[in-house]
Amino acid sequence: MNDQLIGISPTNDFAYKKIFGSQANELVLISLLNAILKLPSPITAVTIENPFNYQDFYEDKLSVLDIKAVDKAGAIYDIEMQLEAHLGLIQRVVFYGCELYSGQMKSGDDYSQLKPVFTICLLEGTLWQDSRRVHHAFRLIDQETNRVLKDTIEFHILEMGWYNLRESDLATASPLERWLYWLLHAHEYTEAELMRLFPESEFRQATRTLVAIKQITEDKQMYDATEKARRDRQWMINASRTEGEIKGMIEGKIEGMIEGMIEGEIKGKVELIRTLEGLLGRTPSDESQLKTQTLEELQRI
Repeated sequence: MNDQLIGISPTNDFAYKKIFGSQANELVLISLLNAILKLPSPITAVTIENPFNYQDFYEDKLSVLDIKAVDKAGAIYDIEMQLEAHLGLIQRVVFYGCELYSGQMKSGDDYSQLKPVFTICLLEGTLWQDSRRVHHAFRLIDQETNRVLKDTIEFHILEMGWYNLRESDLATASPLERWLYWLLHAHEYTEAELMRLFPESEFRQATRTLVAIKQITEDKQMYDATEKARRDRQWMINASRTEGEIKGMIEGKIEGMIEGMIEGEIKGKVELIRTLEGLLGRTPSDESQLKTQTLEELQRI
């Protein structure tokens, strides 16, 4: 072990997929799933259906990064990493979860054979601003009796942007809190420091995989390429937002100027009409009533 900072973020697309999406790291994925789901019977084994593959990164197939796994009982798990909340994120999470559930059915199958589906979204940013809760678990539940439709479908969204655990709290933290800290801060430590803070076998295995990415030339190149792509996506999102804000400001100013000009013209017309009525010996029209009319209507008077 050396004393250099690892400098490789586990939330990077390439690193995340290699750490949690490799069948050799089954123990790592199982630990994270158990920490999130807290099922009555913990997961003991999974088969990753879309395992880490260098070719996927060569061909840029991972625009949406997810890991699909199935346990010994047939339950399906889909876990993905998202940089930030984008428009339609919730609808997409629900859509793909339902697609995984309904996709189990083949012609002639019995509905009772459907296995539960657990869809998990790890979000680096935040989604809801009215709460600082990190973990949101959504299940099919009756609003009056709280009866849950068990063994069907669940959606878990983790807003890691709200996570603020300190290193000094790790010793008493829950397994999920420890995993979130590792995901968000592993790159800030040396290998020896991480091994000391996270001595459990699953964390040690995840840390070794993270360190290996830095040491293997091909992996480091893949990591750097996906990190650049991430920065570029973020830049495009920020640029789009800024452009939209500027456009809105310009449109607002133009609209305000036009409204001001029209209002000025109407005021001038009203004053002219009332002046002419006075010169003709008529009782001037009510000013407030005249101002309710359009410029075209005033011109016809």
